[in-house]
Amino acid sequence: MGDQPAPRTLREERRPSPMRRTIADRLGKSYREAVHVTVSREVDAGALVAAADAAGVSLVDVLVRALSDALDAHPAFNATFEDGTHRIYEEHNVGIAVAIEDGLVAPVVADVRGRDPNDIAAERERLSEAVRSGDYAMADLRGGTFTVSNLGPLGVDGFTPIINPPEVAILGVSRVRKRARPAGVERRSTESRPEADDGVAFRETLPLDLSFDHRVVDGADAARFLGTLAERIEDAEASV
Repeated sequence: MGDQPAPRTLREERRPSPMRRTIADRLGKSYREAVHVTVSREVDAGALVAAADAAGVSLVDVLVRALSDALDAHPAFNATFEDGTHRIYEEHNVGIAVAIEDGLVAPVVADVRGRDPNDIAAERERLSEAVRSGDYAMADLRGGTFTVSNLGPLGVDGFTPIINPPEVAILGVSRVRKRARPAGVERRSTESRPEADDGVAFRETLPLDLSFDHRVVDGADAARFLGTLAERIEDAEASV
């Protein structure tokens, strides 16, 4: 037995569909050519959850509105890198990844800048339904300047998204969780100076993973981008 390989019985063979091959080719090319680096940050999601509930939309719709503000502040991420040229765009055309039977596609919600979360939600839902039913045009998948991949509904706590070429960056969104954080309550000491309360509170938090092309932007740029996005998310109720 020692000289014999372990037995294995073939269950089936699967040949990728044309769409699956296209996805594999595009993402393989992206991974080979782009210099992928991922930075991560966990943000307070209390205001985001409250804003989504108030507007009657999903978390991702309010998040995309906050994302647009971050892209305004850091336009180098609202861009493509192709033929050695970094092209930065005025419109914030955000692709939002949707899982279908043959893989993952990212229909593009056209220019989300300044749009109401309800408006974003209506367009996102229309596009998502179109790609799931197969009733969409290739134009619905083109023209993106940034992509969001949301695995939160599937219970994921963190992942490393692959850049959607020729874009410069992609944001991975995981599930909201309750985490113990410092309570952040100040009390007055006997000397009338504010002191931090030692207690903790359970708060809703959201993990974000930003993959970016290091040929175009640096880690410090990405950290600042996530910092701005965190601020906008923590002030999300103001945008609804």
